[in-house]
Amino acid sequence: MVTKMVDLRSDTVTKPTEAMRAAMANAEVDDDVLGHDPSALRLETELAKITGKEAGLFVPSGTMSNLISVLVHCNIRGSEVILGDNSHIHIYENGGISTIGGVHPRTVKNNEDGTMDIDLIEAAIRDPRGEIVYPTTRLICLENSQANCGGRCLSVEYTDKVGELAKKHGLKLHIDGARIFNASIALGVPVSRLVQDADSVSVCLSKGLGAPVGSVIVGSKSFIAKARILRKTLGGGMRQVGILCAAALVAVQENVSKLEDDHKNAKMLAEGLNQIKGLRLNVAAVETNIIYFDVVEGTKITAEKLCKNLEQHGILVMQESPISIRVVLHHQISASDVQYTLSCFKQALTGMREDTGI
Repeated sequence: MVTKMVDLRSDTVTKPTEAMRAAMANAEVDDDVLGHDPSALRLETELAKITGKEAGLFVPSGTMSNLISVLVHCNIRGSEVILGDNSHIHIYENGGISTIGGVHPRTVKNNEDGTMDIDLIEAAIRDPRGEIVYPTTRLICLENSQANCGGRCLSVEYTDKVGELAKKHGLKLHIDGARIFNASIALGVPVSRLVQDADSVSVCLSKGLGAPVGSVIVGSKSFIAKARILRKTLGGGMRQVGILCAAALVAVQENVSKLEDDHKNAKMLAEGLNQIKGLRLNVAAVETNIIYFDVVEGTKITAEKLCKNLEQHGILVMQESPISIRVVLHHQISASDVQYTLSCFKQALTGMREDTGI
């Protein structure tokens, strides 16, 4: 019988805190499609301020926020966007930029640290003289932190170089900042500085910050005006969204400071896992709240069986491949949860308990 649950599948699994629920119950609301919901306006203004942009727009999800941002920048069908081959937009968003927007993705290899080589980005930019046969490059997308690379952070220096490259070629820069606050805390750099050169940023509130729903797109006033129209087109106009925005504002105000603890717990967990025979990971690569590790070939248990074994003890993780597993820390995972998780991993891999089924 499971007596303790530790959900490490993602930082999207958090439950609203009592403060969030109270804020939702008492939220001042109006029709956001008409532009009058005061709670939405407060959240959008706050995120614009934090990111150093002119305006913001609340949307239901990170997928929609990235889709809207790409489509505003690439408003002519047949436009091309340069993005990482391991990026969330390219892999996990149903190909929406192409199926809905007619935007062609041109991928550049993501390095292990989440970056793309600057010279490869520049080489991927289409020569305008070939427009009779080529798509037209209009946008570069970065992701910070880069989830599929293990939550690695893009530095200010790197982002500045990509921004300079975009300006040199007359392109726009969008940053998928689903976990931009994690990157900010890990690097010790304000969010506004990290996204200084970006023309738009998508900020997810339902990941590390723990809000129940939503993302905010930030950019110039003219960009957000166009984004608002697209949000309605895509079915993202949700009327009294202040109920959701009130919880998100609590998340921004109360949970950013907790991200540092998430990162410390992630490092503690990574160091513990690295000491368990049969597992392989790069502890130095754990910069934020995401850990990837492999079950070593020849170990008596497979990644699939390990995940099932852990679930029997209340530990939920996510299998990424036949040998790879991902775990993600969040503000509702404590240091004691980390220790319990490590004990369950040890039991599963060493066979110390008779009831593990190994």
